[in-house]
Amino acid sequence: MSLISNFKSFISTQNLFSPKDKLLLAVSGGMDSVVLCELCNLASFDFAIAHCNFQLRGEESERDEKFVRELAAKYNKEIFVKRFETEKYAVDNKVSVQVAARELRYEWFGEIVGRWSMLDDRQKIKPTINHPSSLNLIATAHHLDDNIETLLMNFFKGTGIAGLHGILPKQGKIIRPLLFATKEELKQFATENNLQWVEDSSNESDKYSRNYFRHQVIPLVKKIYPSAIKNLSSNIDRFRDIEMLYQQSIIQHKKKLLEKRGNEIHIPVLKLKKSEPLKTIIYEIIKDHNFTSHQIDEAINLLDSESGKYIQSSSHRIIKNRNWLIISPNNLKEAQNIIIDEVGNWQLAVGKLLLDIHPATNHKLQTTNKIAQLDADKIKFPLLFRKWKQGDYFYPLGMKKKKKLGRFFIDNKLSKTDKENISVIEMNKKIIWVVGMRIDDRFKITDQTKNILVISLEVIQKQD
Repeated sequence: MSLISNFKSFISTQNLFSPKDKLLLAVSGGMDSVVLCELCNLASFDFAIAHCNFQLRGEESERDEKFVRELAAKYNKEIFVKRFETEKYAVDNKVSVQVAARELRYEWFGEIVGRWSMLDDRQKIKPTINHPSSLNLIATAHHLDDNIETLLMNFFKGTGIAGLHGILPKQGKIIRPLLFATKEELKQFATENNLQWVEDSSNESDKYSRNYFRHQVIPLVKKIYPSAIKNLSSNIDRFRDIEMLYQQSIIQHKKKLLEKRGNEIHIPVLKLKKSEPLKTIIYEIIKDHNFTSHQIDEAINLLDSESGKYIQSSSHRIIKNRNWLIISPNNLKEAQNIIIDEVGNWQLAVGKLLLDIHPATNHKLQTTNKIAQLDADKIKFPLLFRKWKQGDYFYPLGMKKKKKLGRFFIDNKLSKTDKENISVIEMNKKIIWVVGMRIDDRFKITDQTKNILVISLEVIQKQD
């Protein structure tokens, strides 16, 4: 079959797009993207062209932009061009130039496809030409050799099973309709059809990881295994199927283990310890919160640690709290939903919550706001420590009518900041204590009280 036939067949079997779609082709001016333009033109697909000038190669970058503009004129297609301050972006965001270029280009493509009018309204960008409203997919010229390189790089970086499927034919609005073809097949097509293209001199430098794999690693492998590219291509297809099964299993494990409570995730320790394979399941849970594979053993050690022990990532921490692991944001204002299923000491981000039961006889009542004293026989575990929210209400001590917390705070002249820091303890959706302020009248101590539940809050003082 010819390349154009394989091209159409791949698009159809992968269900990449339909005839009504209009494509935005990412065109650098290199051979791969020039072939993509020609194939789309021969197939009579509707498309426009986008070119990124990253201003990294001086006159060469200017030459590439001029070439792509002429290419768009040749096909009589609309063209979008943007010049980026790539090196400045890399420095400002502390990323490599390669990462900077990738982030800049895909953000810009997203502005063109599907989100243009929204951005116009915010005046974030000022288009110089009318936006073709039918543009809805971004097509890149990644081919099979690119995919093999990505697979091998991911394997050696240790990205796990998700990295072994390589580059996907379709991800959201991004499609890669050349993934079926090798670089050699594209070059043969370009030569036979007298296509012109420009060469990027940076592609020859082995200082970039991808180029090193392309020029050094893969040629050595092919000397020993001549069919390596074909075999790896078949493996990519199998890895995609394997990952689908893998993800289905992980979803089921997460559904059984994870309890979402506000901005926190609570995981029952005993149930987690019985899960197999434990290391893999833990990794799949914690990686979503910026924990690395190197922290898996630390997370496992938490299962048998004492309450209060924790490990931390750049954005979250995992804390052992009695029979639970709690994943909470490092921002303490976003955290704090603690299930309290028995008396004892409970670790909070802001300190400790101490619960104890005393006989009512000879119990000396305390008046501090940091302690709540309640009729223990009216309290049923579990309790929930959480931030207050709009709509919450309780029956303030000494009152027989309910009052919304919002109004209660106004009456007590709390500032906006004070209100943001207020937590409550609830039982079966009834608030028993507005922490540090007042208990609910329904759970107060009376002459008939036999046992008293004492809840005290020990706040960690900030260090200057």
